Amino acid sequence: MAIEGEAIPSQLRKGVVELAVLALLHRGEAYGAEIVDRLVQYPGLAISAGTAYPLLNRLKKTGLITSEWQESPVGPPRKYYRLSPAGERAFVAMTKVWTAMSADMTDLLGKDATHA
Repeated sequence: MAIEGEAIPSQLRKGVVELAVLALLHRGEAYGAEIVDRLVQYPGLAISAGTAYPLLNRLKKTGLITSEWQESPVGPPRKYYRLSPAGERAFVAMTKVWTAMSADMTDLLGKDATHA
């Protein structure tokens, strides 16, 4: 079965990147460009600022993260993001689902899938 365009991989990646952002913020607050820079370390999760800021705004609107402007030691103030209590709960729940799904998919796909 051929996958036309990038619709399926894009939708799959979208959910995974959301969990990745929550995971970064679970470790501690960060500003937008910092989140982008940290995700670059994981090529499969790398996003542009044009993707990061709409995602951060959506997470804020849904109450999973909060933000606060803070002075920067080098340049203009930065908007720092952190998980809200609801975001912490969502992170824990999503991590459990991801762990189970990831293990199941690894088993289902098997080692042959990487050579397809």
